[in-house]
Order: sequence, then C-alpha cells, then structure tokens
Amino acid sequence: MTAMSFVYLAAILFAIGAAAVLLRRNAIVAFMGVELMLNAANLVLVAFSRMYGELDGQIMAFFVMVVAAAEVVVGLAIIIALFRARQTISLDEPAELKG
Repeated sequence: MTAMSFVYLAAILFAIGAAAVLLRRNAIVAFMGVELMLNAANLVLVAFSRMYGELDGQIMAFFVMVVAAAEVVVGLAIIIALFRARQTISLDEPAELKG
C-alpha cells in the first residue's frame, strides 16, 4: 500500500467526522466526530512519517493522542454535567442558557 492510499482513507475519515460534528445535534455523536477527525490526522502523520523514514510524524501523533485523551476527560465531564443539569445531551440546549 502506498502512502496516498492512507491519505485517501484519512480524508474519508476526516469528512465523516466533520459531517458528524456539523450535522448532528447529539453531543456524544459530535464528540465522536471530533475524535474521528483527530484519528484521521494521526493516520496522515504516521503515513508520511513512514514514507519519509523519519520519526517526527509518529512523535507528533503520540502528542495528538495525549491531547485527545485529555480532551476526552474534559469533554465527557462537561457532557455529564450538562446531562445532570438539563436531562438532555442535545447541543441546542446550552444555547438557551445565554438568556
């Protein structure tokens, strides 16, 4: 497999993640879309790192995974707090909190 096949796969994954974030109103689905976009970026980083024989892309992918893990912790805490306060995880509900 060539590196371009991985880039095409990553583009498809990124597009699916972006569509999930933009089109869905459920916070969990939008959250999974963001994670899918981060994984697509990791796939491109590792593919180019392997293509050029350098470890820089793999190291950057590792740091993206660390940031994604921290984002999961904070994001799920916010989603749980919103669910406990409003009994829904719809993304339209917090917009009504502005007053």
